[in-house]
Formats: sequence, C-alpha cells, structure tokens
Amino acid sequence: MIRTVMSVVLLGLAPAAFAQGTEVAFGTVQQDTSLPVEVSADALSVSQNDGSALFTGNVIIGQGDMRLSAPRVLVYYTENQSGIERLEATGGVTLVNGDQAAEAESAEYEVNRGTIRMVGNVLLTQGANTLVSDSMDVDLEAGTAQMNGRVRTVFQSGHN
Repeated sequence: MIRTVMSVVLLGLAPAAFAQGTEVAFGTVQQDTSLPVEVSADALSVSQNDGSALFTGNVIIGQGDMRLSAPRVLVYYTENQSGIERLEATGGVTLVNGDQAAEAESAEYEVNRGTIRMVGNVLLTQGANTLVSDSMDVDLEAGTAQMNGRVRTVFQSGHN
C-alpha cells in the first residue's frame, strides 16, 4: 500500500509533469463550432450600447456535446448582431466535453475561432487522472488542450 502511494506521489512529481505548456487531448470528438449556442440562466441584462448581454445565475452554455457553466457569462455579439463573437464566463467555470471536465476561475470562448482560454487554478479531469495548471487553451476543432504555467499531475498506477 505504501509503495503504491509512493509511486503515485513520485510520478506526480516527475519533472515532465512540471513542464511549461503541456498538450493533452480534450473532448471525445472534435467540436463543431458552427452549431447553435444555447444559453440558459436565471436573469438577463442586455446593453444596446456595446452589443452585449449579461447572463447571471446558474448560467449553462450548450453547443453540441460541450457544456460550460458559470454564475456569470457576458456575451458579446458580432457587429451586425447576427451571431456571438465571444463569451466571458466568471465566478468559477466548469467546462465539460465528452467524458472530460475542466474547472477554472474564468474562461473566454472565442466562438468563431473555436478556442476557449481558461484561467486561474485550472483543474482538468480525464478519467482517474488529473492535471492542474495556471491556464489552459482549448482548441475545440482539433480536440486538444494546451496546459500553461506550472503544470502538476498525479498518474494512477492501476494497482490497488
């Protein structure tokens, strides 16, 4: 038992686990960023001045298999108001794509580019394994994520 715990701890402290910028797979399939974006929330405030909408309270963003939830999401529309340019989620964000999930303090989703940047105590869970970093850049179309900053992980050894 102690040997298993020590091997897990030692693997978690391996130098490669502390690399600046680690690329990992994210999501079970590539995300189609042209799919409609569905938003639900407890409240909505719209600003005609800057073309934005503030959703607050139990906000859930859905697009295909991807779900993003946060207490507050600011939506910026394109200049002609025909679509969403970007979403800024704050207050503790959870992103789920397939069987993988990530948490962070905030996230910005550039809809047309198909990228999400999560910042602040990022925790990525992939099955029994976890990765922690300062920030994470997700490319939804490629199905990959780049972990940035101090990256830490613990690998499960598969032994009981």
